[in-house]
Amino acid sequence: MYIHKLNIGNVELENNILLAPMAGVTDLSFRKICKKYGNPSLVCTEMISSKGLFYNDKKTEQFLELNQEKRPIAIQIFGSDPQIMGKAAKIVEQHGDIIDINFGCPAPKVVKNGDGSKLLLNLELLGKIVKAVVENTNKPVTAKIRKGWDDENIVAVDAAKIIEEAGAKAITVHGRTREQYYSGKVDLDIIKKVKETVKIPVIGNGDIKSASDAIKMFEYTGVDGIMIGRGILGKPWEIHDIIDELIENKKPMEKSPIEKLNIIKEHIELAVQEKGEYIGIREMRKHICWYLKNLKDSSKVRQIINQLETKEEVINSLNAYFETL
Repeated sequence: MYIHKLNIGNVELENNILLAPMAGVTDLSFRKICKKYGNPSLVCTEMISSKGLFYNDKKTEQFLELNQEKRPIAIQIFGSDPQIMGKAAKIVEQHGDIIDINFGCPAPKVVKNGDGSKLLLNLELLGKIVKAVVENTNKPVTAKIRKGWDDENIVAVDAAKIIEEAGAKAITVHGRTREQYYSGKVDLDIIKKVKETVKIPVIGNGDIKSASDAIKMFEYTGVDGIMIGRGILGKPWEIHDIIDELIENKKPMEKSPIEKLNIIKEHIELAVQEKGEYIGIREMRKHICWYLKNLKDSSKVRQIINQLETKEEVINSLNAYFETL
């Protein structure tokens, strides 16, 4: 009833549960772990600067490394110059299956440049950006927006109309304003209004951490799919559990300590392969903290791991800690 295939343009997704792009989180190693243990139908890169691509910035281009990654995958780009966004679309289309435009990021360093959710205050420019991207690629284009900038600027419905008219094939709505960031409750009413307004698929996003949250989103808003982000941090298998529960109506089994440990170690190996030991271990620290959250006496081992610098040290500490569980 809830789980079904979803078509975004000419791309058929095997289910309608998607992994949200998250800056500093959804890198190659995390996406691989989520695909293996969670089975979202679509994963998305971290947001990629269109200006970085336009000016051949090597750090920006690293976001396009999709080595042996299971498809389909969406490439998310951001920027506020339609011409540069169009050129960025041409650059990234050979790497992914879908091009997503970020109109939702609330980060100060993004909005101060007029990018991300700041474009919700300039819907005319937002429409030009979508049109430019659509005209410069043969891949389906999607967009991710928020409810609005603040309570005085609730523009999701108007933005969705413009995005659809400009040629996008789907839209994701996060039910909070930029001013809210991630605080307060997600507004399901605005997501419902967007769904009732446009004909392209609408994907609901925000506060989905369990099967019951997913059901609430589906039933109240009528969305075609859902996108899960922060709800799976430290639990990359959660999407699989939600899909199983929605299909079979039974609670999933809790992961055993040894299962969790093996997944963490696999994630560490992938991160080190991708980024080298120095960067990989440092970037894994936050993931390990999420994995260990709510486990017995985990605060002590988290403090220790945050000081360690080698893969061997981290894995030895994890092995010793998990033996106590």
